[in-house]
Amino acid sequence: MLSLRMPEKIIILDFGSQYTQLIARRVRELDVYCEIHPYNHLPEFDADVKGVILSGSPCSVRDEDAPDIDLSLLNGKFPLLGVCYGAQYIAQHSGGNVLPSTIREYGRAKLQFIKEENALLRGLSLGTQVWMSHGDTIASLPAEFEVIAGTDTVKVAAFHVPGTKTYGIQFHPEVTHSLEGKKLLENFLVDICGCARDWTPFAFIESTIEDLQKTLGSDKVVLAISGGVDSSVAALLLHKAIGPQLHCIFVDNGLLRKNEFGDVLDSYKHMGLNIRGIDAKERFYSALSGISDPELKRKAIGRVFIEVFDDAAHEIKDVRWLAQGTIYPDVIESVSVKGPSATIKSHHNVGGLPDFMKLKVVEPLKSLFKDEVREVGRSLGLDPSILERHPFPGPGLAIRILGEVSPEKVRILQEADAIYINILKETGWYHKVWQAGTIFLPVQAVGVMGDERTYEHVVALRAVESMDGMTADWSHLPYELLARVSNEIINNVKGINRVVYDISSKPPATIEWE
Repeated sequence: MLSLRMPEKIIILDFGSQYTQLIARRVRELDVYCEIHPYNHLPEFDADVKGVILSGSPCSVRDEDAPDIDLSLLNGKFPLLGVCYGAQYIAQHSGGNVLPSTIREYGRAKLQFIKEENALLRGLSLGTQVWMSHGDTIASLPAEFEVIAGTDTVKVAAFHVPGTKTYGIQFHPEVTHSLEGKKLLENFLVDICGCARDWTPFAFIESTIEDLQKTLGSDKVVLAISGGVDSSVAALLLHKAIGPQLHCIFVDNGLLRKNEFGDVLDSYKHMGLNIRGIDAKERFYSALSGISDPELKRKAIGRVFIEVFDDAAHEIKDVRWLAQGTIYPDVIESVSVKGPSATIKSHHNVGGLPDFMKLKVVEPLKSLFKDEVREVGRSLGLDPSILERHPFPGPGLAIRILGEVSPEKVRILQEADAIYINILKETGWYHKVWQAGTIFLPVQAVGVMGDERTYEHVVALRAVESMDGMTADWSHLPYELLARVSNEIINNVKGINRVVYDISSKPPATIEWE
């Protein structure tokens, strides 16, 4: 597997906090490369490591089975910043005392004391708002530690070990509720760790293309392209590096959005990509016939996709590499604190291909978050119609058709969804929501059209606001917009007589219905 060269970096050791990825995103926003590693799968601390951040945790340091690391591996060797659990862990394991909080320490608080000359807090305002979220508190520090910030109720909101570059904070600088949290992180990264802040889209593109050229040489690479952002950006990077040696395959599984197969092929050809489109609709429809269970639908689609892709790849002589649009959250998930998380459903995107293909794997985006992928795509000149499109599940409309899939249901859903998405675009709402789509429900409802009674299908509209899809709130679309969408769908799509709107958030619901 190709391993791309990385710049100087910050290591974030994850103790299971819900905010760990957010810490990484904030570090990246400050143009510093960072990696997340589970506390129980420590990385190699090579010469490129400039500092270490210990995350929060849902656990207590007082628990018998609390997450535990050997601090001697870090103390005095790297600048160290503990956040919440991380701070309490440093204090407790250095001789301090951590006890249950006597009052609720959750939510907004103000730093009423700041040691302004301390490098970590330089430039922060007295009284600045921070976000607390912990059930324990540091009751006492080791004698050699010093308090550098406090609130009315939290005496040790931040500490420093004099003569070292070890710090701890009992609040979350990565959340927007900590109004000057980004400044604190900048102080740690730049003034304390000495990071050069050279992690930019242009720097990434330059170094990645150079690495791809060195590693791939004159080898041929095959890439399954989906029309989404990740595979498209991966394709552009590889195209910049190896040109026509990259062979892209776009499979029409019959479950795409209306006119998507032709539109996407046109977009890619305008970008100069070497791409082949394969119409495999009937193979997928046949495989899905009689299947209603969402997991079985996913597996059937994945199996047929592999068969179609494998057939096409074998027609390309001497292919050595398989390229994939894997991004960093996928990598993090596979090595999470508790191992791969319990399966809620198979991943929306068709994953890696089986061993029988005998290809080496190249994943040029595996170090990037989704927003970084978009920035790289923007820098590469990716067509805005692809760059700015909403996420779309790999199994496509199959998991937006609840129950058995048929060509007729696909047609109805494509027509309804096209009306919905086009109206969102016309009204400026498409770029205000993170993801929108139409769901074909497995029910029929009575209606009246003209003087006739109808008994037709029901569709649900879905629109959510999110940063990364991990959590999502339903979008408060205007009633007038929803009324227009409903009227146009019912009036123009034969087979639908009722439209409803989904107002569920994630959690407890998921963004897709299946």
